[in-house]
Amino acid sequence: MKEIEREIRELSSEDKVELIRTLIADLDAPADANVERAWLETSQRRYRELVEGKVKGVPGPLVFDRLRERLGG
Repeated sequence: MKEIEREIRELSSEDKVELIRTLIADLDAPADANVERAWLETSQRRYRELVEGKVKGVPGPLVFDRLRERLGG
């Protein structure tokens, strides 16, 4: 393990980033087609509601302020 760590530390920054991306992808479970489809349908519906004026958007900074308040931070 120490040998692998030593070799990784010798890599360029770009190679380290690529290695990390590859390792994370290996750890991720394969995407469930049903979940992907559900997310797509939900995001499309929410976008239509926003464009059609059925819902009002909330500015990002306000969302984060509200979250901090709820989480006590």
